[in-house]
Parts: sequence; structure tokens; C-alpha cells
Amino acid sequence: MSEHTMKPIWYFVGLMLLLMGILIFVAGIYQYFNPPAVQTVLAGSHANIWWGAIMTLFGGLMYSRTRRHQV
Repeated sequence: MSEHTMKPIWYFVGLMLLLMGILIFVAGIYQYFNPPAVQTVLAGSHANIWWGAIMTLFGGLMYSRTRRHQV
């Protein structure tokens, strides 16, 4: 019989951060090359590119560290 093991919650948190970070980063790249007609005050900081990259890196780190974790 195979023994079922549960994944830790950080596996799913890392996976969600990874996927959301990729989506935010891609949206930021799109907005960088196609800026909206009305610019906000902080549009030049490109926060969605920065936060998307940070979320992707942190989510990838959490996902890779808990991917093979066995309880």
C-alpha cells in the first residue's frame, strides 16, 4: 500500500505567490510598453513590475523548498 502524505500549507502559499507574481509581472511589462492614457503620480516607479518580480522570486523559493517535503 502506498502511504499518503500531506503537503504543508507553505507549498500552496508558494504556488499561489508564484502564479500571482507571474501574472502581475507580465501585466507590468505590458503596461510598460503600452502605457495607459491617464498617468498616475507614481506610474513612473512601475510598482507592478517590482512587486511581480518579488512575489515570483519569493513564491518560487517557497515552492521549491516545500515541493518534496514529506510529513
